[in-house]
Formats: sequence, structure tokens, C-alpha cells
Amino acid sequence: MSERIKTPKAPAPTLVKRTVTLSLALAVAGPLGACSAFNRLEQIGAAPALSAVDNPAAAPGYKPVQFPQPVPVPALTTQNSLWRSGSRAFFKDQRANQVGDILTVHVSITDKAKFDNETKRSRNNSENLGAPKFFGLESQFRNLLPNAVTPESLVKATSDGSSDGKGSVDRKEEIVTDIAAVVLQVLPNGNLVIEGKQEVRVNFEVRELIVAGVVRPEDIEAGNVVQSSKIAQARISYGGRGQITDVQQPRYGQQVLDVLLPF
Repeated sequence: MSERIKTPKAPAPTLVKRTVTLSLALAVAGPLGACSAFNRLEQIGAAPALSAVDNPAAAPGYKPVQFPQPVPVPALTTQNSLWRSGSRAFFKDQRANQVGDILTVHVSITDKAKFDNETKRSRNNSENLGAPKFFGLESQFRNLLPNAVTPESLVKATSDGSSDGKGSVDRKEEIVTDIAAVVLQVLPNGNLVIEGKQEVRVNFEVRELIVAGVVRPEDIEAGNVVQSSKIAQARISYGGRGQITDVQQPRYGQQVLDVLLPF
């Protein structure tokens, strides 16, 4: 008695594709995670290191800001006059107005948003199609399918669909602090490109605050302070790094699975 040799079934193409994708992702994430893990192992028992104070304009990837500019107007000079064209005050202005000057940015963000949305939709369709008289050929329908064709109701279609969607957003953010920024660039129309970075280390956690954008000299107050609400193209970042932040983040493997798994 001969035995039949069972040929193993080839895996489904979709399953193979998912397996290859997951393997590649783990192969890429593995070395990166290992490198980061070694760095963290070296810092066990030590506080996170602070970044060195450097020139932001010399950082890799920095690009000068370019904005549409009005037609420049030549400054008028008057001999034997205490007033100089372009000055914003009679006496010397102590506010920041050139590259390298420092000014204080008062960050005040108190945003609150709440939205409730609900959408409902229902639709019913019914279609009937018959051909009692079809050029005298209606009798041929019965010859082709004698038990299944009725010329009076050849086609009948119905559809029923409904949807119900609900969504809500309840968000509240509040940041109030001061940070010193440096003027990196003076645009042709006099506006100032500023950027400031502040790092505070408490025990084993570093808090970072970064502010950047474009301000008008007229918006700088007498105390050399500008409000964050008057910064154009404002970029404000408040975050941290250290032991607490590290514990709050999911592991690398979990992050990879969250991206790849469809369920």
C-alpha cells in the first residue's frame, strides 16, 4: 500500500509580505535601539548631560529666513540735527535691534478647545425593472430559463445603508514662563529673527524650552520684552529628557508593532 506524499501549501503572498516587512523593520530598528540602549547604559547613575552653549546659526541645517520685503527707502540725513532718520526714540534705545542682541520673550499660552460633533445618515433604495414587451422576444426568456425568468420583473435591486459617527475634543494647555532669546538675523525691513533655548536640570530630568520666530522692533516693550503672541512664525517647544521621560515612552519593539500591526 503506497502512501501519498502531501505537498506543503505555499504561504499566502500577503502573509509572506507582512512577515518580510516585519523582519526588515526589526532588523533596522534593532541596531538603532541597541545603540541607544548602550548610550543609556553608560548614563546609569548619572544625570543627563546639558547641551553645550553654541551659535544656533552655525548648527547643521540652519537656513537664514527669507520673507517678502518692501522697497527699501533711503534714510534722510540732516546736518546739525539731533534727530536721525530711522530712530525710534530721541535718546539711545536699549532694546534689541541688531544681530547678537538679547531680549526676553514672555511665553504665555493658555489654549482651551472643546468640540462635540455627531453625524447621522440613513439611505434606502429600491429598484425594479421588467420587460413585458421586448420586441416580441419576451417569450424567448422563458425558453432560456423556464423556471427562473419572469418578464415582468427581470431585475430587482434593493440597498439599505446607514452611518452614525460621533467625535469630541477636550483640550487645555497652559504654559507661562520667560526665556532670553538672541537676535540671529535682521531682515531688510527691520524685523528680527530670534531664537532662544533654555535647559533646566532637576535631579535626573532635563526640561527644555525652545522659542524661535520673527518679531517687529515696535512690538518689543520698553523693558526689552516681547510677548509670545506677537511672534510671527512662532515655534515654541517645551519638553524634557531623562529618567521620567524614558519610563513614560513605550519600548522600541512596541513602537514597531504599533506601526506595523493592522489590529
